[in-house]
Amino acid sequence: MPQDKPGPKESEGVAVLDRACSILFAFGPDDAPLTLAELAARTGLYKSTLLRLAGSLIQHRLLLRLDDGRYQLGPATFMLGALYQRSLKLGDILVPLMQELAQASGESVSFYVRDEAVRVCLHRVDSTHAVRFHVREGDVLPLETGSGGRALLAFGGAVGEPYEQIREDFYCVSVGERDRETAGMSAPVFGVRDALRGVLTLAGPASRIDSAFIESNLGALFDCASRATDALGGDSRGLRTAWRRVLDRQSR
Repeated sequence: MPQDKPGPKESEGVAVLDRACSILFAFGPDDAPLTLAELAARTGLYKSTLLRLAGSLIQHRLLLRLDDGRYQLGPATFMLGALYQRSLKLGDILVPLMQELAQASGESVSFYVRDEAVRVCLHRVDSTHAVRFHVREGDVLPLETGSGGRALLAFGGAVGEPYEQIREDFYCVSVGERDRETAGMSAPVFGVRDALRGVLTLAGPASRIDSAFIESNLGALFDCASRATDALGGDSRGLRTAWRRVLDRQSR
C-alpha cells in the first residue's frame, strides 16, 4: 500500500537536497566567488555542513573551489541552463500569462519584438470586446510611436527622453500616439543575462484605457512581465522594485 507521507530516510534526503540547492542559489548575478564564511552567512548553514555538501556539488561540477579557497558556480550549471534555454518555446511560456492578463483586464495583450527599425507582433491574445485594438500576429508596426515601440527603443539603449524615464519606470504609457483612437501600456520582458526578449503591451480603445484603467491594471502588467522574465531565465528584480515604487507613489 503506497505511503502518503515520506519516511524518515526520504525526508532526510529532501532536506539534504534543499540545503544543497540553497548553496547554489546563494550566488547572485553580480557576485564574485564567495568565501565559506559568506556562503554560511547567506545560507544559514554550519561550515561543516557546507563543506560536506560542497564536496558533492564539486563532484558533479555544480560548484568549483578555487585555489584561494573561494567558491563559484561550476560548469554543469551552465550546461543545465543551456539545456533549459533550448527546451524553451517562447509562446508556451508567454501565451498562458498573456491570457491571464487579458482575462483580468478585459483588454487585448500583445508581445512585440524588435526587427531592426520596426517592431513585430509575435504573440497576441484578443479581448472579448466587439470594439477593440486590432493587431494580428505577424503585423509590423513602427518603433517610434506607441508604448510598445517606445519601450523596445528604451530598453534597446536609446538615449535621451522619454527613454531615460521609461528605463527608470520599467513601463511606458501611450495615448493616441500611433492611432488617436487607441491607447496602451507596455513593460519589458528579459531573458538570460538581462537580454531584452520583447515587450508586453496591454492596449485597447482610448475610451476604455483611461487613467483609472491604467492605475487598476498596471500591477497586473508588471506581474505578467515579471513572471515571464523569471520563466525565461531573466532577473525580475528590477521590474518588481519599479512596481513597489509605483505603489509608494500611489499611497502618498
